[in-house]
Amino acid sequence: GELYGLVNVAGGAAPATWMPSTRVTREDWRALFTQNVETMFFMSQAVAAELKSQSLPGSIVSISSISGMNTAPFHIGYGTAKAALVAATRTMAVELATDNIRVNAIAPGVTATPASGTYVDDDVERDRRAIAMGRRGRPEEQAGAILFLLSDLSSYITGQTILVDGGLNLKWTHMGADHTSLFLKDDTFRAAITR
Repeated sequence: GELYGLVNVAGGAAPATWMPSTRVTREDWRALFTQNVETMFFMSQAVAAELKSQSLPGSIVSISSISGMNTAPFHIGYGTAKAALVAATRTMAVELATDNIRVNAIAPGVTATPASGTYVDDDVERDRRAIAMGRRGRPEEQAGAILFLLSDLSSYITGQTILVDGGLNLKWTHMGADHTSLFLKDDTFRAAITR
């Protein structure tokens, strides 16, 4: 078939990258930027170049994070990389708009995935307190926003990052007194990242 879009899903951050900003190494920083920004940028660049060479319209959608839209205490490398992804999305959107190539992103909040299960436990009451909709998101809810941005239903939207977080950003009450996320299930991990 004809090329029409790209979804950049590459990214993430290992639990070992959670730490105070005073302890982040250059290696950790570079690895997080490579994983979360470089892959997105160079894949987007390649797809945009191909779409332009064939004079095709298209849509590029990348996965940012709520951590790139707000503060990310003890997770500065990841949050900053996801914020850079948002900035790259906006700049590419301007450059590619006259070629009818739209560039957008989504910023998921806490989503129930196997990967998030490594540091987020099931706590229904905490989720009710922290998230306006009272629960964590599901992967298919993120997929719905991505499909919308890929489709012609969003043909007049470019350069935007849509928060798909159930209203977590509206409350932003999920931090404890020590400024760590209440979603962290392991007190040993919490102590280790704040040292």
